[in-house]
Amino acid sequence: MDKYINVPLTAETAASLRAGDYVYLSGTIYTARDAAHKRMYEALERGEKLPLDMKNNVIYYMGPSPARTGRPIGSAGPTTASRMDKYAPALLDLGLKGMIGKGKRSQDVKDAIVRNGAVYFAAVGGAGALLSRSIIASEVIAYDDLGTEAIRKLEVKNFPVIVVMDSEGNNLYETAVQKYCRE
Repeated sequence: MDKYINVPLTAETAASLRAGDYVYLSGTIYTARDAAHKRMYEALERGEKLPLDMKNNVIYYMGPSPARTGRPIGSAGPTTASRMDKYAPALLDLGLKGMIGKGKRSQDVKDAIVRNGAVYFAAVGGAGALLSRSIIASEVIAYDDLGTEAIRKLEVKNFPVIVVMDSEGNNLYETAVQKYCRE
């Protein structure tokens, strides 16, 4: 089912999404990859404030290529989500409502998604140039020294994703395989 939703996500919206839904996000999302996640996690361990409030926000695991003239961002394809699995539960416990990446997640992340009523979306790998068309603004807000791995605030319009894991723990990577397996 196609759904058009605004981000940041509310608890009600996150709870309404089901594994397999096609979703088009509009509003504000943030980018963060491995190095930014590590830095945020270390800041939390030291009791420091994070550069963005996690509550109801969505993090896209992406590091863009340089923008062409007249564009806010270059190619913007997803990164493998499991690289953030060590850090994701702590951010989910702080109120993060959504993550966008590609690939499977650990059991700890699955448990944190259900515990916090969050959702994991997949963006199509290899489609970074196409995905960048849905990004209408990009601004580095933290960790500029990390280059492409800096945290960015993105404004998106109809950014296409698929719900892989919903707030009830349904996992498209598991159910889709079962649907096509033969006994």
